[in-house]
Amino acid sequence: MNRRRVLAALPLLPSLALLALDVPSRAADKPPLTDDFISDTIREKLSGDARVKGAKIDVDVKDGVATLSGQVATEKQKNRAESLTKKVKGVKSVVNKIQITPP
Repeated sequence: MNRRRVLAALPLLPSLALLALDVPSRAADKPPLTDDFISDTIREKLSGDARVKGAKIDVDVKDGVATLSGQVATEKQKNRAESLTKKVKGVKSVVNKIQITPP
């Protein structure tokens, strides 16, 4: 019975070998997670969010640690900016120095 299972799996071997060879090429397609790339991604997320969009938020990333500074009108905007930043791939931690200045 074990012999039948092995024989049944033989046609799959070429496909599995091709998948294994394809893995490095897929990894090469991914951009590197540099601080500049992470910073740009955070800015995109913040500017695309309806709650945070238009706020004056500066982003600085050093060794994966994102520092947010600037001004927002509400506590919810400040918390949302931090939450969005934490979700960005490559961010290790967030230092939130955003000031709340109501209009």
